[in-house]
Amino acid sequence: MVARLALLILAGLGAPPAPAAAEADMVAALRVTRYLAGLSSLRAEFHQSVADARGRVIERAEGTMAIARPGRFRWDYRTPEQLIVCDGQTVWLYDIELEQVTVKAAGDALAGTPAMLLAGMGSVEQEFSITDAGQEDGLTWSLLTARLTDTDFHEVRLGFDGGELRRMTLFDRLGQTTDLEFTRIERNPALDQSLFSFDPPPGVDVVGRAPAG
Repeated sequence: MVARLALLILAGLGAPPAPAAAEADMVAALRVTRYLAGLSSLRAEFHQSVADARGRVIERAEGTMAIARPGRFRWDYRTPEQLIVCDGQTVWLYDIELEQVTVKAAGDALAGTPAMLLAGMGSVEQEFSITDAGQEDGLTWSLLTARLTDTDFHEVRLGFDGGELRRMTLFDRLGQTTDLEFTRIERNPALDQSLFSFDPPPGVDVVGRAPAG
């Protein structure tokens, strides 16, 4: 009897009860939904790195970003020089070195992406399942797994410091990992709406077309 009791205790230590895991997932989901529900605008600097499937860093970038919910955002990349602007209907990607602007409808370009969620263009709970991802690097992490299989990013990890989003780690279907770290964060600042409009400069190549209306 004593031996059997010891085995049961050890088994319990090795496998936390399901209700505890379910509660942790609920807290992780609440952390994300509360953050997004209280977000009307955001401004920050970012540092970005991209690693290949073997974990080797193949790209680094930095710049500033601004978001005005719903639907508008702007990412200014200093290195390399690129600009991504969305006015809620259209996304413009301006590659300054190539002198090329790519134009897409926002709904098509952003479906199932983290940009869509931060910009308030969809429901996080409809697009992703949310589970607890524990503690790492001094942050509390929530894991978002895409419900659809045809999205560019199948998983997203959000790292929070208290109630503030500090990191995003994106896992795409090619096996690459993109890590974004935010600094100098301003939550719900007043933003000039001209930040979210864009006219292609004269002489650049324009690929695609803005949606009608």
